[in-house]
Amino acid sequence: MNHRVLVVEDDADIAHLVELHLRDVTCDVEVVRDGETGLQRALTQPYDAIVLDLMLPRLDGLALCQTLRQQKVYTPILMLTARSSEVDRVLGLELGGDDYLTKPFSIRELQARVKALFRRAEAYSGRANAAPSTVLEFDDLSIDLDRRTVLLGRAPIILTAKEFDLLVCFATHPGRVHTRAQLLDSVWGYTHEGYGHTVNSHINRLRSKLERDPGAPRFVLTVWGVGYKFRDGGD
Repeated sequence: MNHRVLVVEDDADIAHLVELHLRDVTCDVEVVRDGETGLQRALTQPYDAIVLDLMLPRLDGLALCQTLRQQKVYTPILMLTARSSEVDRVLGLELGGDDYLTKPFSIRELQARVKALFRRAEAYSGRANAAPSTVLEFDDLSIDLDRRTVLLGRAPIILTAKEFDLLVCFATHPGRVHTRAQLLDSVWGYTHEGYGHTVNSHINRLRSKLERDPGAPRFVLTVWGVGYKFRDGGD
């Protein structure tokens, strides 16, 4: 069965190019040209991925992405933009984007990034379905894999899509040490040295939400000179 992809891009030439080459990798593609229409489609129709331009009429891509995540729509999002500054990249990822591609981009890289989104979504679904319990519990921390919710004590903790995926990556392998490159590959679907700051930023934000004292974390621990791990019984 083909994957369904929503392309939200106001440039007709780029939209046609993306549509053409995603169809080459057996995707069913729907194209819309403005952010409000894209938001309405993404809220009401099932898609396997969204390719989202940031500079859009009526509603920009960052606001569209943020609204989807607030509405608990976790469809993987690949952001396209002509802006290449680190601030823009980090902001897009922290608002819930799953990956980021700067124009001009190569067709092969576009196809590879979209296929990586599919693989991660399918791997996550497989882990959740195979687990004997969909709720992971560690002292007062409770992680519901199906509902994608987190409780600390009785208080809900609001995480972005990527923060939740990062937490699940840690919590399903307690005690395992992950390097930044491994986390990028597992959670974001690619390895790139220049994106190490993305891992650090997300871990800092995750700790600020989960830990009573982020400077002395109980759950996500630093392994100096190597990377990070989730606590196990010996910690």
